[in-house]
Amino acid sequence: MNLDFSGKVALVTGGASGIGAACARAFHAAGAKIVIADLNPDTASRLASELGDRAVATQLDVADSASCQAMVDLAVKQFGGLDIAVNNAGISTELAPIPDTTVDDWRKVISINLDGVFYCLKAEMAAMKAGASIVNIASIMGAIARTGAAAYVASKHGVVGLTKVAALEGADRNIRVNAIGPGYIETPLLQQATLEALDQIAALHPLGRLGKPDEIAAAVLFLVSSSASFITGAYYPVDGGYIAQ
Repeated sequence: MNLDFSGKVALVTGGASGIGAACARAFHAAGAKIVIADLNPDTASRLASELGDRAVATQLDVADSASCQAMVDLAVKQFGGLDIAVNNAGISTELAPIPDTTVDDWRKVISINLDGVFYCLKAEMAAMKAGASIVNIASIMGAIARTGAAAYVASKHGVVGLTKVAALEGADRNIRVNAIGPGYIETPLLQQATLEALDQIAALHPLGRLGKPDEIAAAVLFLVSSSASFITGAYYPVDGGYIAQ
């Protein structure tokens, strides 16, 4: 399997922590030039400094289309182009049934999780040349549902559908677009849960544990590599068997 990305330019949104940081580290270790884009510029800058050569950080608000365009413009200006994009930035909210979900909460989740992926794709695909590849980080909730998570589930289903449209539109230029559906992963989003709650969440996965950010990064690197050259428009669960039940 060819996982050498020397000379390639990659960007990762939400790249300063969790799955995003794991992807940024993995791409950098594989030789890529990497743009780490995150709402928190200090955390992104620390990771870029840690990686050193071939890494640059930028502040990104994916809910702002101009910010997404500026991120892509930076990649092109700094490194001369854009070959790989991982659209990972996203949020979740407190669980609430639909009648109790506020319009503000709904709009916030949709604007970041779905609008943000659209804004990123719009800027990325316009800048990319033949052979480029994009991975959108969806969720297991892009294939199934959970009570109390209307906005999150709707946004992640939307990301899967958007991925398929982008794959069709990019095909004539050989720009591949795929989505990954992580199960519950050991990221900052879960850090506030109690140990008992984490054990209960882990037990929902047939493999009996939470996933690790590096395991998602490994799937991302495969999907953007030449080893996956005939894969586009696909949704890949990486979930310890969660949605197979």
